[in-house]
Amino acid sequence: MDLSGPTTLVLSVILCFFVALFFYGRKRSGKYNLPPGPRPLPIIGNLHILDMKKPHQTLHQLSKKYGPVYRMQLGEDEIVVLCGYEAVKDALVNHADAFSGRPKVPLLHPITKGYGIMFAYDDNWKMMRRFTLSALRDFGMGKETIENKITEECDFLVEKFRSYNGEPFDNFILINAAVANIIVSILLSHRFTYEDPTLVKLLKIVNENLQLIGSPMAVLYNAFPSIMRWCSRIQKKVAKNINEMYVFIQETFTSRRKELDVNDQRNLIDAFLVKQQKESPQLYFTNENLTTLVSDLFAAGMETTSTTLRWGLLLMIKYPEIQRKVQSEIEKVIGAAEPQVIHRKQMSYTDAVIHEIQRFGNIVPTNLPHATTQDVNFRGYLLPKGIHVIALLTSVLYDKDHFVKPDEFYPEHFLDSSGNFVRKEAFLPFSAGKRSCVGESLAKMELFLFFTRLMQNFTFQAPPGATVDLTPALGFTAGPLPHKICALPRV
Repeated sequence: MDLSGPTTLVLSVILCFFVALFFYGRKRSGKYNLPPGPRPLPIIGNLHILDMKKPHQTLHQLSKKYGPVYRMQLGEDEIVVLCGYEAVKDALVNHADAFSGRPKVPLLHPITKGYGIMFAYDDNWKMMRRFTLSALRDFGMGKETIENKITEECDFLVEKFRSYNGEPFDNFILINAAVANIIVSILLSHRFTYEDPTLVKLLKIVNENLQLIGSPMAVLYNAFPSIMRWCSRIQKKVAKNINEMYVFIQETFTSRRKELDVNDQRNLIDAFLVKQQKESPQLYFTNENLTTLVSDLFAAGMETTSTTLRWGLLLMIKYPEIQRKVQSEIEKVIGAAEPQVIHRKQMSYTDAVIHEIQRFGNIVPTNLPHATTQDVNFRGYLLPKGIHVIALLTSVLYDKDHFVKPDEFYPEHFLDSSGNFVRKEAFLPFSAGKRSCVGESLAKMELFLFFTRLMQNFTFQAPPGATVDLTPALGFTAGPLPHKICALPRV
């Protein structure tokens, strides 16, 4: 059974007949004033109009008819969709507390159970976020120590690229592994070789689950959890992958606990274990929270940055004139020295290109789901506590009111007429508000150092006879389709 392929709705409709009474019995109280939206059909709601392979495209398109705030019904799930920079910022920043919740996603909640940081809620996520931000700063985020670690990892990656002698190769595992090593150094003071079977296995788990979670079958499962759990294998497959990750993490922190020195905390796991010893009774610093938190940070710390870098190399191949301009600026500002974060302020064009890679790449088009934490008056509507909210990032990054050529790769979006770098308020690849990415500053440092180092050392081209396809692959994160590149040494 192909878990990632499209599935006919006919079987779902028939099966969902048996939950129709449940479905109709959960309508919202009349006191709420919900936004307009497409008219739902019985049982399936608006599922018939949703492109289940690329739901963000349907959601964005519907805003043209129903406005920046509208409602969708997807099976058993009622959703409020926010589109465009103004609506998304209004919710996530101006009404930050009210929109800081997480819905219990049926496919994931039985596994994550509200632990960790990514899909946690209530006081638990607040405590885990506060601890994570503190620990990331303590163990290098934004400091010279982590910059040195990234520079060292750049050495290994450049050496690996050179080993192909300009011949075609797939950079997927290499870039994933290089970026993963940075977050691994913070989590457990370790570095994997790129061929290490443990690392390769962990990367495979993360990437397979991201494909499954973004698949049409996952959309169906989340729309009809009361039925799909009996006739779909996707939840078992996702759970199996996550549990394999959890076993590795639990074995790791169990061994760390035996060697723990409260006066010599070397990584985030050490810091958590020290907190665990001090907390009595254990409310937040539990083994379950530690396992899920480390899993969340490993996946998030690796996936989005590595995917952005792979988009960056592919776009440089697609637009060689932009690649040459980046290399020219690197030669002018850095020369043959190692790139450092302090160089970024002197490299407006390169900085603009990196920002445009993030915008155009649109790595997490739907954003992570939000939920209201209380009844909230928002833009003329009264939304109930607990309603599922999608703050559609693709509608922000491709907002025509803020980007003159949203559908094109155009670094000038971030440059003024004099060639100086310009910040854009609608540049929100890390989302915004209280649920924004905790590793944003680390990701920015990684992107600049990895990208400039690779551009400094190589000219990237497509293999002979190959064409560059910018169609995103299917999955929760939107990475490039499988491809090979040629890295021609420059120095």
